[in-house]
Amino acid sequence: SPGKGIPLPPLCPPGIKCGGVLSAPSGNFSSPNFPGPYPYETECMWLIVVAEGSSVLLSFSHFELEYHASCAYDYLQVYNGAARDQGNLLGTFCGRSPPPPFSSAWHVMAVSIHLSVLLHHPHHPCLLADACGGQLTGLSGEITSPRYPESYPNDAECRWSIGGAGGSGPLTLVFVDFQVEGGHGCGFDYVAIFDGPTPASPRLGHYCGNARPPRTISSTPHLLIIFNSDFNIGGRGFKAYFYSAGECQEVFTAIKGNFSSPRYPNFYPNNLKCQWSIQLPSGYRVKVFFLDMELEGRSSLTGACDYDHLAAFDGGAENGSLLGHWCGRESLEPVTSRSNQLLLVLHTDRNTAKRGFSIAYVGGK
Repeated sequence: SPGKGIPLPPLCPPGIKCGGVLSAPSGNFSSPNFPGPYPYETECMWLIVVAEGSSVLLSFSHFELEYHASCAYDYLQVYNGAARDQGNLLGTFCGRSPPPPFSSAWHVMAVSIHLSVLLHHPHHPCLLADACGGQLTGLSGEITSPRYPESYPNDAECRWSIGGAGGSGPLTLVFVDFQVEGGHGCGFDYVAIFDGPTPASPRLGHYCGNARPPRTISSTPHLLIIFNSDFNIGGRGFKAYFYSAGECQEVFTAIKGNFSSPRYPNFYPNNLKCQWSIQLPSGYRVKVFFLDMELEGRSSLTGACDYDHLAAFDGGAENGSLLGHWCGRESLEPVTSRSNQLLLVLHTDRNTAKRGFSIAYVGGK
């Protein structure tokens, strides 16, 4: 119960809603009893689910929670996905400064509020809207046309702005499926790619039809992808992956070196596919030492590394001989390539992030 001298808040009226699943294309929600005082000792979770291929846009019109330097008492948290884990956490907020607008990396976002027993300030409602496209700031991710792999809707206009979260390297965009209404000059339905954050940036491509666009690499830390459909004749749409250079995509040519997973020793992000390619002169072999590793563990159903995992391949591509495949928290023996190249690939899924890994390598003959 609250300590002496701290007045209890008024009882909330019956029927106060606290959390739930929100699946409408747009809407709003607020803290319990808003705009009156919120209750104490309360936790609420809102799960926002929109159509696959869309993202959730979340903005705050009012925000006022008890302030603490580390938000230890009353606080609101926003998650990029359904799971409440550090890899999905976009931010923790308290006080009177509204959180910034958020755009999810996929079609699910979660918002939770924790209210303690100490002080009882009012409220923080927010507005959300469903939209295809969005601002994607992860080191890697996936985008799909609305309703993919079902036929996309008519009169769609989607914009995905990728980058802008501190990354300094170029971005790579790879389409794995593509079926968009064709036509001379791609004047009906199309995907346009720009080398920068706005349509005024140089255009890298303009695509339609059934042929997959080529791999695209930006010259800046930003890419803009625009998808437009007209009033009739659709298609399956598209699915594409993007990833950033830098700490998630690196090539090493020095005889020895070291590297680690993104954000190590803090939790790595979710939805990653990172590659580290070690390419030494002919006649050398690559020996890799695992200094530290903690990834999501094995599946309890299959006993395999079905979730987050690290794999090593002999050579410079994933079709090379598999040298090892790991997950969990293991003490690993060194791995040596048969050739002068070795590729390490990290996959992470949509939830349950861990510390990651630290690796050193050396070349020998």
